[in-house]
Amino acid sequence: MLAAIDAAHQSVCLEVYTYSAGPLGEKFLNALVGACQRGASVRVMIDAIGSIGLSGNFWKPLRAAGGEVRQFNPRSVNWAGTRDHRKLLVCDKRIAFVGGFNIAPEYEGDGVTRGWCEIGLKVEGPLAGQLAGAFDEMFTRTTLPGKLLMALRRSRARRTAVAPPEQLLLSGPGPGRSPVKTALRRDLAHARDVRIIMAYFLPTWRIRRALLRVIRQGGRVQLILAGKSDVMVSQLAGQSLYRRLLKAGVEIYEYQPQILHAKLIIIDDVVHVGSANLDHRSLLINYELMIRFASKEMADQARGVFANTLQHTRRITLEGWKKGRTLWRRFKQHWAYFFLVRVDPYVALRRWRTLSD
Repeated sequence: MLAAIDAAHQSVCLEVYTYSAGPLGEKFLNALVGACQRGASVRVMIDAIGSIGLSGNFWKPLRAAGGEVRQFNPRSVNWAGTRDHRKLLVCDKRIAFVGGFNIAPEYEGDGVTRGWCEIGLKVEGPLAGQLAGAFDEMFTRTTLPGKLLMALRRSRARRTAVAPPEQLLLSGPGPGRSPVKTALRRDLAHARDVRIIMAYFLPTWRIRRALLRVIRQGGRVQLILAGKSDVMVSQLAGQSLYRRLLKAGVEIYEYQPQILHAKLIIIDDVVHVGSANLDHRSLLINYELMIRFASKEMADQARGVFANTLQHTRRITLEGWKKGRTLWRRFKQHWAYFFLVRVDPYVALRRWRTLSD
C-alpha cells in the first residue's frame, strides 16, 4: 500500500474505519503528504467512532499540503448508528487494495508471531476504477445536507457494480436487499464446499439455514473463527451457535496465535473478500464493501490461504464443547446473542430512520 501511494501521481483515495497515530500511521501520513507534493489529489475518509482516538491535529501536515480529510458520521449522539466500516485504498484509479485491515499498530506483523491475522487483496484494471467511484460516493456523503444525504443513502448504499469477471458488492442501511447477503445466499444454494475465515461470526437466520443445507445435501462446511477476539461480546454471541452447527456436521476451528480479524469466504470456485463480517451489523447496518470473484484460479489461491491459516487453529468438537460450556458461560453467550441480534440493530436502524424523516 505504501509503495502504491509513493508511485501515485494523479490521485490517492484512502478509506478506513480505524486510523491510529503511531509509527505505521506516521508512515502513511508521510506518504500521503508526499503524494500531494507531487501534485496528486489526495483524499482521506475515516469513521469518526472507529478513529475516535486520533487527534484533530494529526492531519495538519496533509491539509497544509493540499489534501482533504473527512470524518464519516461525526455526531457523538449517533455513536450507536451506522458506521463506515469499509477499508479501501485506490491509487491513480488503476491499483486498489481492499480487505479487513485498518491503519493501526495491531495490524503490523505476520498474524502468527505478532499482529492481528488479516487478509487483504490488491486489484488492478477496471475494478480499480469501480472502487474509485465507490469512494467518490462515500466521500460526497459527508458534505450533503440532511434530506439530500438520506436520499443518496437510500438510492446508492446498496448496489452491485460489475467489472467482469468480478462483482463489487456495496452494502449499507436502507430499504431493499443487501447485495452482500443476496450474493452469499445465491452462491450457497447449490454449494458443495464452503470454507470461511471470519472475525465476527453471527450470520442471519437465512444464511445459517443455507450453511446447514450444504451439509444436508452432502457438502462440507469449514469455519475458522476467532479463538482470541478484540470484541468479546461478538465472540460470545457467535459461540452461542456452536452447538447446533457442530451437531449438524459443520467443522469449527478457532484461530489460536493472535486476534483473528480476517474476512474470507470461499464457496466452491467463488470467493468473497472485503470488509464485511458475517454478523448483523455488517449485513444490515454498516456501510461495507465486498468483491465477489467467480474464478477457479482465485478460489485455488484462497483455498491455499485457508489451508495455511488452518495450521494455526484448534478444532472444536461437539463433546468437548459440551463439557467446557458452564452454565455461566451459556448465560453470557445467550445475552450477547440477544444484544447483537435484537438490541443493536433495533437502536441503530431506528436512529437511521429518525434521520431519514
